[in-house]
Amino acid sequence: MTNVMLVTLFGGMCLLLHGMRLAGEGLQLAAGARLRQVLGALTKSRLRGMVVGTFVTAVIQSSTATTVMLVSLVNSGFMTLMQAMGVILGADIGTTLTVQLLAFKVFDYALLLVGLGFLLRVLPKSRLYQYFGQAIMGFGFIFFSIKIMADAMVPLRTNPHFTALIADLGDRPLLGILVAALFSAVVHSSAATIGLALTLALQGVMPLAAALPIIFGANIGTCATAVASSIGTSADAKRVAMAHTLFKVLGVLLFLPFLEPFARLVALTSADVPRQIANAHTLFNVILAFLFLPFMSLGVRLMRTLVPDAPEAEGTFRPRYLDEKILETPAMALSQATREALRMGDIVSEMLRRSIETFERPDLEKIEAIEQRDDQVDLLDREIKHYLTKLSQQNLTEEQSQREMVILSFINNMENIGDIIDRNLMEKAKEKLYKGVNFSEKGSREIVELHRRICENLDRGVAAFASHDVTLARQILDQKPEISKLERGYRENHIQRLRDGYRETIDTSEIHLDVLTNLKRINSHITAIAYPILGT
Repeated sequence: MTNVMLVTLFGGMCLLLHGMRLAGEGLQLAAGARLRQVLGALTKSRLRGMVVGTFVTAVIQSSTATTVMLVSLVNSGFMTLMQAMGVILGADIGTTLTVQLLAFKVFDYALLLVGLGFLLRVLPKSRLYQYFGQAIMGFGFIFFSIKIMADAMVPLRTNPHFTALIADLGDRPLLGILVAALFSAVVHSSAATIGLALTLALQGVMPLAAALPIIFGANIGTCATAVASSIGTSADAKRVAMAHTLFKVLGVLLFLPFLEPFARLVALTSADVPRQIANAHTLFNVILAFLFLPFMSLGVRLMRTLVPDAPEAEGTFRPRYLDEKILETPAMALSQATREALRMGDIVSEMLRRSIETFERPDLEKIEAIEQRDDQVDLLDREIKHYLTKLSQQNLTEEQSQREMVILSFINNMENIGDIIDRNLMEKAKEKLYKGVNFSEKGSREIVELHRRICENLDRGVAAFASHDVTLARQILDQKPEISKLERGYRENHIQRLRDGYRETIDTSEIHLDVLTNLKRINSHITAIAYPILGT
């Protein structure tokens, strides 16, 4: 009998964790880019940050996942430490939704939810319905797992050794906190730990007094994943994980001396013990949130003291925004890949702007500096492609897949432009320097003008990519025939100067024509940026 019960409990716990994962992923996929928009709407308002944290965690069904996401966003510079700390408090409230749902005892309808979710996953063509179907099926598995475990624990009601052990947890709260913290750290879920306590309460063997230490320990244990995710990140990202842990530990220390008054308060909310357990979990996190919210500024200063800034390594160029820890959140990962691609675009824009200086005032150091920047462009190109390859293994929506293709197209064109500047324009700048020749006055003005027009077009291309602006993309296409016409006109002017026998034109003819050709090639790659944005 004991072996059968242990096997049933193990299978039920695995089903619970699988259901939570299905529900969280389904809701997250249904939210899609909206999740990113909600996070992007954060301001310095502490209360708004807490509300956003509550909402986001209610969507993805895991405060651990939210905190890991915050670690990545702060590490990438997408969010400040102050904003993140407000969101953490809200996340701890949002995660109590799962336990509240479990306490409703809708176990008799669990298989109906599984069936309904399955039908929504396989019948509709709409991806949105499929995602909601996955979430509903996940909740069905969660409720069914609770029923399985509750039924398996029926014999425990008459087992004097087990009831004595549970009673001991109430008398020795520190032991209960430690056991629950370790279990939550292992399964990466406080809801799963408290869900197990609920199943015991359903059989009448888990009183509220014994459940409270388990609730406190589960809240501490769920911080382990966030702490692990902060390893190797920036100081601010480490501070996010540290803040989450300190909030929980300090909260437990504050509540521990008042276990009996808190139990009496919770008992007033319901006569049903499973509901009392769910309410205790919610009240604990709501009280902590409003207790710590006024002291966010002090908390930030404390975190900066506890986790000082590490000295930065000099001379090491690497990606700044690509964080593999958020690949399971495609909306966030695409946002970070976009930021890295824009960083790449900024480098290429700088290379193009500075390239004209190497022809006007030849300088070998300037030429070599631009060539070195192309090495950085090549590195970012490789890393972004590697990152997007990993991201493509996730369940992306159609919109997210299209955005991924736009990013790939953008970085391909940026890399090609960088190569043209490095291997062609800079080679011609060196040739001009070594030969000691100069363009004619008119020829120099024409190259500068064409270069200016193409720089403007590149800025337009980067802006169109950043904002997915269809109007800017069309303007880029409109510029293509004008710039081609301008290049042809300047080429004809140069040939006419050759016929007229201008010495400077004769000396620089090959260099001059190659510069015009390569500037036109650069504009072709700028134009190519526009097509994916327009969907053509």
